[in-house]
Amino acid sequence: MMHSYFRRLLAVAAVLLLGPLSSVLAASTLRYTLAMPAPQTHYFEVEMALGDFGKPFTDVKMPVWAPGSYLVREFAKNVEGFGAQAGSATLRTEKISKNTWRVYHPKSKNFTVRYRVYAFELSVRTSFIDAAHGYVNGTSVFMYPEGEQKLPSTLLVQPAPGWTQVSTSLKPAAGGAPFSFRAANYDELADSPIEIGNQKILSFEANGTPHTVAMFGTVQYDEARLLRDMKKVCEEAHRVVGQNPLDRYVFIIHNIDRGTGGLEHLFSTTLSVSRTAYSSEAGWKGFLGLVAHEYFHLWNVKRIRPVALGPFNYDQENYTRMLWVSEGGTEYFSNLIMQRAGFLTPDAYLADLSNGIGRVENTPGNKQQSAAESSFDAWIKYYRPNENSGNTGISYYDKGEVIGAVLDLMVINATNGSKSLDDVMRYLYAQYYQKLGRGFTDAEYQDAVAKVAGRRFDEFFRDYVYGTKTLDYATALGYAGLTLSTAPTTTDAVLGANVSTSGGKYTVSSVLRDGSAWQGGLSVGDELLALNGTRLTDDPNKALTGAPAGAKVTLLVSRDGQLKEVSFPLLANAAQRYRIERMASPTEQQQRVLAKWLPVTK
Repeated sequence: MMHSYFRRLLAVAAVLLLGPLSSVLAASTLRYTLAMPAPQTHYFEVEMALGDFGKPFTDVKMPVWAPGSYLVREFAKNVEGFGAQAGSATLRTEKISKNTWRVYHPKSKNFTVRYRVYAFELSVRTSFIDAAHGYVNGTSVFMYPEGEQKLPSTLLVQPAPGWTQVSTSLKPAAGGAPFSFRAANYDELADSPIEIGNQKILSFEANGTPHTVAMFGTVQYDEARLLRDMKKVCEEAHRVVGQNPLDRYVFIIHNIDRGTGGLEHLFSTTLSVSRTAYSSEAGWKGFLGLVAHEYFHLWNVKRIRPVALGPFNYDQENYTRMLWVSEGGTEYFSNLIMQRAGFLTPDAYLADLSNGIGRVENTPGNKQQSAAESSFDAWIKYYRPNENSGNTGISYYDKGEVIGAVLDLMVINATNGSKSLDDVMRYLYAQYYQKLGRGFTDAEYQDAVAKVAGRRFDEFFRDYVYGTKTLDYATALGYAGLTLSTAPTTTDAVLGANVSTSGGKYTVSSVLRDGSAWQGGLSVGDELLALNGTRLTDDPNKALTGAPAGAKVTLLVSRDGQLKEVSFPLLANAAQRYRIERMASPTEQQQRVLAKWLPVTK
């Protein structure tokens, strides 16, 4: 190690050689302005003012994906009118890759970039603007100077005429103009969605932290109940890890015709909710479940995360085999949070888990793709499904949820009811987020489970997470004095194909692996004209209701414009209905495990 005296001498020499101290310490600056003068045209206008960029050219980049949604969406495709100026002089620019523009500024360190973004996809993953409101998901609107993701920035939002509200988790810029914000780095700017318009602003406090709810859309709901129940969900979610990393939190809620889910962010979330969700008890609980899922992400994913999920590479896919924990595990905990908060009884929770087991075990792709592989291939499979997806893959949400339930019961049983997966999350938070400031590896997750449980479960991970063996539900549920029963969903034989009935035509839309249609030779796209010599006037699945296994069917189909007759025997229905039930006389140990897993709330 160099002696401090010599280090000081070298520092002074460097200042003398390089010029005045102020020039040595000069730092680049970055200011964004977001305008929307004609929202009905669906365009945002972006200005980037770059200061003290000393190289003869600067590359600016648009991300290709939105963290939390694992698909390359090519946001650069929506950019128009890219240009740059230094003062009144127009600078030369050229596009050098699909998402990179080079700005030449050899005579000026200070210059301004301007461009427009077409935004007309209202989802939690993209950006949108029309005459009613604007919504910005940062990676689809804001570019950044290459290599300068750590550079702080300010953002000035200029709402469209008549719009008075800007909702975001970004903090106000010191002494700035109205709707002026600051970001510590590009990651924070990209991870702080913005709602602009005349949305209704609600608020509540949870865990000593102010929470804002920005409600867009005309919708009927009980405001007091909404705030009370959201607060309860947030406080119950906090108890899992027991650490509050927040000083503010923002819910942006889009109430639209058909909701599409949610997306997590560091200090906020965006929820897309059907307007009718609040009008029924089932819809209300569905909404609260979505709140629980996205809110719990502020720990699991945004802070407790696999190593691949931050810092982000915005240019390409960021691969991890741990989405079954990050997403499936979050779904598992969100349902537990709903139960612990009193919105689900223990038996209602068990019924939901039974349905989750059914979704996994009745999906043929569960035998073809592991939870880890499903996580890794999210970029090319989960967000790009086709008619054969159910035969080749499994959702890391669904599989991760049931893995979480089984693993939790194993940990609780191994510790005689003293520890659970909650403790695993607490350890990961303390060890990797707080102490090491990084994500965890696959092996480190297994180590964390072993540390909490007091024993290793390597065989479990090998067979059920990285392999496709059927989970040992019976043993795990047995720890809690529960059993799992199965029964066919129907005793009838089935066609084994889904049929679309749109446009007055009956067209095969998917074929179930190893089912009747699969073995008999029906193909997706076949138009079904007649069944057993009679012209079809309804979905053949309805016409075959009550048919026994072994019954032969003959279908007249149109395939590629040519008539073809297909005959095959019907197979028995393979789908099973799963039901978790309580044992009549559980032991004290089983009662202890169940009480730890599903505590009875008042």
